[in-house]
Amino acid sequence: MYDMKKNNQEEEQTEPFDFSSFEESAIAGLQSGQPLFGEGGVLKRLVKHLIEASLEGELDAHLASQRASEIANKRNGRGRSKKLRTDVGEIEIETSRDRLGNFTPQTVGKWEREVGAGFQDQILELYAMGNSVEDIRLHLAKMFGARLSTGAISAVTDRVWGEIKTWQERPLLTLYTLIYLDAIHYKIREEGQVVTKAIYTIYGVDAQGQRDILSIHIGASEGAHQWSLYLEQLKRRGVEDVLFFAVDGLAGFGEAINRIYPQATVQRCIVHMIRTSLIGVQDKDRRAVVRDLKGIYQAAGEKEALQALEAFELKWGKRYRHVSDKWRESWLELTAFLDFGPEIRRMIYTTNAVENVHRQMRKVTKTKGAWCTENALLKQLYLSLQRKRKSWSRNVFKWSTIQQELIELYGDRYLQHVTVE
Repeated sequence: MYDMKKNNQEEEQTEPFDFSSFEESAIAGLQSGQPLFGEGGVLKRLVKHLIEASLEGELDAHLASQRASEIANKRNGRGRSKKLRTDVGEIEIETSRDRLGNFTPQTVGKWEREVGAGFQDQILELYAMGNSVEDIRLHLAKMFGARLSTGAISAVTDRVWGEIKTWQERPLLTLYTLIYLDAIHYKIREEGQVVTKAIYTIYGVDAQGQRDILSIHIGASEGAHQWSLYLEQLKRRGVEDVLFFAVDGLAGFGEAINRIYPQATVQRCIVHMIRTSLIGVQDKDRRAVVRDLKGIYQAAGEKEALQALEAFELKWGKRYRHVSDKWRESWLELTAFLDFGPEIRRMIYTTNAVENVHRQMRKVTKTKGAWCTENALLKQLYLSLQRKRKSWSRNVFKWSTIQQELIELYGDRYLQHVTVE
């Protein structure tokens, strides 16, 4: 007599997935030139297993729910094999059925023939959220039983390198209204030691008021010479003119900019200057010193600002002469914004905009101590920035008012780059 129950059990038995064997064959395939994705890609076997395992888990949960509701339902062998289009190429999966036929899978619908979210994209999304390669390995092991090595996961994240290179070398616009220059520092392991390196961020505002990150680079500790190299790269990528640069107080910054963009107005960040001014000021005097410095940068014009500085010197000169000396040394770059209307002043007097970008970077990297390589850091920063693109690509506030003043001040130098929508 034919034993249907026994036959169903035999049909449902599957060989356990051998992750060690898969990893060995995948690495061997990559070394021999086999692609990660597409037809013949080394990840197809793994994606097939993950989809089938997810479907099996869904069916188990469905049958458990049916039993809890006292509905007599159970497995009913295998359905027909099904071909799916995925980001790693076409794969063929085996699906299980239930006796009552009321199971509706979510991983891949009954009539679906395409899996929208590719496995590799899930890895990249986890990486962009700030997870380390080890974090992702543990996540995949917990969620899918996928015991991949960190090397295998790095191979997936490495696929963005071509995209990063294209992004860093993409042609830029001829004119930018404003470019913010600032650096953020990270610790990176290098030749057995932990060294501090700078992420150089170039953040621009075009003639339409649209913000964009023009590039991020990793270099030695921040310096004017290194910034000169990156500004020269901007020139080679097509940036011929910049109206304003907003920068911190790095020595030689203004000279480096003026050598490459001699027509640009350089504004030193007032917020940075206030912080610098408070070095050596006693705690009990800090609030009063800040209040009196505010009289300088909130003045109606340069003449009034100079009067406020002189008043500051009369009041604090004996105790804090070094503060007023710092302002006089950088006077032109500190007061450049006073030549413009309130909206342009607000746009250029501080580098807060690029520092907000850096805060986003910190959010996804704050749990890391030292990075194993420069490439690992750059990959994660790039992916996280692209994931949060909407937050840093907004138009500048009150742009129409700013644009009106730019037209009045710069005429055709600015206007020829404005696109009429």
